[in-house]
Amino acid sequence: MRIPSSKFYDFAVEYCKLFDKDGFRPDQFGDRGTEYRNLVGIPGGKSSALAELLVKASVDTGDKLDFAVGKGDDRDVPKVSFIMDTSEYPSFVGEQYHQFHDGFAFGENYPNSYNSLASAFAKKGEDFGKCPNGSLGIGLGGL
Repeated sequence: MRIPSSKFYDFAVEYCKLFDKDGFRPDQFGDRGTEYRNLVGIPGGKSSALAELLVKASVDTGDKLDFAVGKGDDRDVPKVSFIMDTSEYPSFVGEQYHQFHDGFAFGENYPNSYNSLASAFAKKGEDFGKCPNGSLGIGLGGL
């Protein structure tokens, strides 16, 4: 996702609003691991003026998060969002099965407009890569 610099603060406010009053994301106690860690990729990383806007947005929405410099394979730490330098750590599209689905928590249902994005991207030729454990991520019989 690319966000114009002029809209980054608005994005950052919405991002920070995803966390509850204690700094937890909605899935914090269910989905865990490095693939779920909180992070924002910014050109220039912590040295960017955008990083300052991210911290300002956090403070303006209740100061619920701490920020740390992402180093690549950072742990999933509650209440911490890693700032990644996209020139050093470019983003990539994850496996199709693991994107654009409803959450696993009770009532964590997303609209069809979101759920249908994976198939729409696939039809346009998006390369989602391959899951090392099969399409369902569990490695049973090639699933």
